Amino acid sequence: MDRLISLEPSNIVPIRIETGQRCSGELTLRNVMHTMPVAFRLQPLIKSRYTVRPQTGIISPLEKLTVEIVYNLPPGSNLPDSFPYCHDSFLLHSVVVPGAAIKDTSSTFDAVPSDWFTTKKKQVFIDSGIKIMFVGSPVLAQLVVNGSMDDIREVLERSEPAWKASDSVDTEGQTLLHLAISHGRPDLVQLLLEFEPDVEAQSRSGSSPLEAASASGEALIVELLLARRASTERSESSTWGPIHLAAGGGHVEVLRLLILKGANVDALTKDGNTALHLAVEERRRDCARLLLASGAGADVRNTRDGDTPLHVAARLGDEHMVRLFLQKGANKDIRNHARQTAYDVAADNGRIRLFDALRLGDNLCIAARKGEVRTILKLLENGAAINGRDQHGWTALHRACFKGRMDAVRTLIEKGIDVDAKDEDGYTALHCATESGHGDVIELLVKKGVDVEARTNKGVTALQIAESLHYVGITRILIHGGASKDNMAAQIPGLASLALGSKSMGG
Repeated sequence: MDRLISLEPSNIVPIRIETGQRCSGELTLRNVMHTMPVAFRLQPLIKSRYTVRPQTGIISPLEKLTVEIVYNLPPGSNLPDSFPYCHDSFLLHSVVVPGAAIKDTSSTFDAVPSDWFTTKKKQVFIDSGIKIMFVGSPVLAQLVVNGSMDDIREVLERSEPAWKASDSVDTEGQTLLHLAISHGRPDLVQLLLEFEPDVEAQSRSGSSPLEAASASGEALIVELLLARRASTERSESSTWGPIHLAAGGGHVEVLRLLILKGANVDALTKDGNTALHLAVEERRRDCARLLLASGAGADVRNTRDGDTPLHVAARLGDEHMVRLFLQKGANKDIRNHARQTAYDVAADNGRIRLFDALRLGDNLCIAARKGEVRTILKLLENGAAINGRDQHGWTALHRACFKGRMDAVRTLIEKGIDVDAKDEDGYTALHCATESGHGDVIELLVKKGVDVEARTNKGVTALQIAESLHYVGITRILIHGGASKDNMAAQIPGLASLALGSKSMGG
């Protein structure tokens, strides 16, 4: 026999370190003798560092006794000098004591005479295998900061389940998950998640782990947290939610993961902005495009100013985003709390390049349609783009030609408008003038060198439209201007209805 006492559950004693609390652990001693009581003495080699209660005692045959080991933390420190393991040693003396009276040694210290363990008449067993392992919040927090994967796992495994060790926080109120995220360690996050921490636990600043990971752009960590069903909603104490932090930070992959998991693309920040507002504000164009493609509302007004994302883009002078919003159908006539449209905001901030897209282009087309030459000249002088297009893809020349506004057509051509510009269906101004039967306008266009052979997307020329509508005079003008009669209108059934049905409503 090499020992009288077994150590349970093992020879490693976990001592829990917590700020402001007594640092202690427990070790169970079991008498392995079937018929004899056993006396024991447990002594630390560095007596000033540990207190053992009880230090000595007598254990009945096959019975157990629990010993408390208290660690005296050095003054001014919240961590031992070495952790999670240390090199401190303990000596466990044990001796068989036949006929010894059994006392309640659990509450009586030094109940056994010390000479029992020194006399040469008895066989004294000495066990030096007891080891100390430090666990607890500050230990785990520092191990996470150090990135000690194996030590973290062992400390978590040896911690009592009731302690909720995986929910430990450091002195700054940061959870272990927050610490791992701040160091960009998805491997540590995955390890911690095995021990089922609270994935909604907030840091001292009020952010959830998912919000912290979204703000950092840690896509893999975000994916791990989402797999554990972390909420994509904004924490009550947070200003921005995960989707806002991803969009504002330009983290496209994180944003995509959140959207795939059902995050509300129109959710509001505490101060009333959507993720799209923030993406525009921070000039995160890729995020803005992803949000729009995922159904984010381009016309949602924020609660503070009543601004839509288009207002924000107009204030910043972001021409790319302005045109993207208009292409996606954003309403540029919405007014904010100050009763301003996006154009008004652009004008207040001197964003001249946006004037055409936000208002002047529309006004130019209206003036051209009405034949108001003075207005056309004034709009061009104020920054309207002469080749700008309206929502139907028509230029001012398309409009003027369709309505037969001769003076407006002449003015626009003199100012350098593209006479052969096509709309989305391939119609040029010549097609428009032909369809609406304005021979004088067609004659002017031909003299100015338009492409009389230009075809729509369906392959139709202006001459084919004229002949299908039986415009004899216009047909003569076009042929005299070089139009070819290779493909007659009669060869294309339904050409007249195709032409009129396609463009008369746009006009």
